[in-house]
Amino acid sequence: MATTAEQLREEVRRRYAESARAVSERSDGCGCGSGSCCADGESDATRFGEALYDAEQRGELPEAATLASLGCGNPTAVAELREGETVLDLGSGGGIDVILSAKRVGPTGAAYGLDMTDEMLALAQQNARDAGVANVHFLKGMIEQIPLPVDSVDVVISNCVINLSTDKAAVLTEIARVLKPGGRVGVSDVVAEDRLTAAERAERGSFVGCIAGALSKNEYEVGLEAAGFEGVSVEFTHRVADGMHGAIVKARKTERPAAKGLPVIQPAARAGCC
Repeated sequence: MATTAEQLREEVRRRYAESARAVSERSDGCGCGSGSCCADGESDATRFGEALYDAEQRGELPEAATLASLGCGNPTAVAELREGETVLDLGSGGGIDVILSAKRVGPTGAAYGLDMTDEMLALAQQNARDAGVANVHFLKGMIEQIPLPVDSVDVVISNCVINLSTDKAAVLTEIARVLKPGGRVGVSDVVAEDRLTAAERAERGSFVGCIAGALSKNEYEVGLEAAGFEGVSVEFTHRVADGMHGAIVKARKTERPAAKGLPVIQPAARAGCC
């Protein structure tokens, strides 16, 4: 039987709730890129999470924030954050990138984290308190319907979350809506080589494991341009599976989102252990 978008979303929500509880209880977690749940053996997919942050950054964070990191990159390292800016992290999880962003933009700036999982939001709020940062705001919601006004943020970041959405055109359009004119995107995500079909991506890993739902490089570029961005770049950084890579995605908003959208990609059949 086909898996619906709502079923996939609920599976993602459940897995990340489990990960948050595991961190709180100091047990083994499971999330995007987790070797125990989403990768086979000693594959390159183990290059996820806290290992992608340098020692200095990890030193700025509570232990629980680094343990809760399930991303595939370090968007704060490429977003070029400046004092006084407002930053939004899509799928903020345990809050690692929100806390680091808050420190970069300083007391005159603000960092928002958006997540749909109650357990992750509670963990992130505790991590922010432990880190002693006050200029953070955590919101509950979906990245396809961002609960912020038009032209309200300077920078949107995300760490291995957009690939989990079942409506990526809506995500990219929403990013353009909330960004101020000239605002920018600095995203880490799993991206497929253009040669791979959706079915071939599904063969390499599960949707929840950040593989089956990944866009191709060209799909990302076309989608961002359709949403009203320029200067789009998708740079592969490390291999996570055959034809699949961790990538840095950057772009700058130039206009209101256009009516046209991203080519539809049907949710792939779940594969692997998830």
